[in-house]
Amino acid sequence: MRRLRGLVARADGSTLPGTVSFEETIMSVEAAGDSAGSDYVVPAFIDLQLNGADEIDVMDASADALLRLSARLAREGTGGWLPTALTAPLERIEKTAAAIAEAAAEQSARVCDAFSTAGAAARGCAAVAPATILGMHLEGPFISPARLGAHPPFNLAPRGEALRRVAALKPLRLITLAPELDGALEAIAYLGARGVAVSLGHTDATLEQAQAALAAGARMFTHTFNAMAPLHHRRPGAAAAAMLPSRARAAVVADGVHLHPEMLRLLYRARGAAGICLTTDRVATAGEAGVAVAKDGAARTPDHRLAGSVISMLDGARTMIERAGASVGEAALMGATNPARVLGLSDRGKIDVGARADLLVLGSALELKAVLIGGRELA
Repeated sequence: MRRLRGLVARADGSTLPGTVSFEETIMSVEAAGDSAGSDYVVPAFIDLQLNGADEIDVMDASADALLRLSARLAREGTGGWLPTALTAPLERIEKTAAAIAEAAAEQSARVCDAFSTAGAAARGCAAVAPATILGMHLEGPFISPARLGAHPPFNLAPRGEALRRVAALKPLRLITLAPELDGALEAIAYLGARGVAVSLGHTDATLEQAQAALAAGARMFTHTFNAMAPLHHRRPGAAAAAMLPSRARAAVVADGVHLHPEMLRLLYRARGAAGICLTTDRVATAGEAGVAVAKDGAARTPDHRLAGSVISMLDGARTMIERAGASVGEAALMGATNPARVLGLSDRGKIDVGARADLLVLGSALELKAVLIGGRELA
């Protein structure tokens, strides 16, 4: 059994000087008084929206490329993620979903309960534990033509054959849709009954339409304030719904570009850490991705439209701490615990007895000192 000592992040956003004992799962969490030291022990992050990184674009990636990306994300402190597909013809989305399902199955077959490199090799397991592929996030095609952002105009109404084909995608766990579209409320209930979480985004919805979608079961807002009508004092829209108390978390891309730091602070004050999810909306910036890193540090299309970020989840957590006023424990809540809750996962994203031992050790300056995935420390 291994142990980590430090300021341990708790599922309510607080921290406690303590000792975490674990194997593949967490065995105990005990108070340690003032002798725990200045390091933080937090759950590994869960990224619900990642379209790619560097040369790997989820829409075109093979299963092997997705596995390579999983290993890379783990080294950055991400313990689980949803490869995210964009709006496209349904045939292309189905091809992407097949690659994601293949990668997830291969990943499950490769990784076992070995706790050392030698043990892993002896059992034929992966020497480097990857970030778990938790399923697929489909960002579209059920989005508003008025709020496409960088998406192509292949948007559809969430009903009929299109809805049935999307619901049949084997790895689908989260979908972004616009609640004002014809059939959207029925689609939210239909997808929710099949275990798919719905997030509201790329939408021109009114406040009332967004709130009706929340009542129908929507659990999140995709990249809040981006690709939705701006907040207006007489026409509040979906942006206001994201700021108001509800069971749905407001997902934010905390790169300092998607949202001005003062808007991050405003949303943090309105919703609190319990009402926010960190995501990266990260994209590939090499190969045929069609985007590049601009001077402001974000990914933009050749015609200068914002197309995503290039940050890690840890980068986003640091931004929330340093520029929005959140604590380290609250950043862990937003970056790990809340994403797990959106997906209905009770076995990860938190430091609790029985939870998977996906753990990070951060120094007092928020530097990444150690990553443990399933209890195994990455070299």
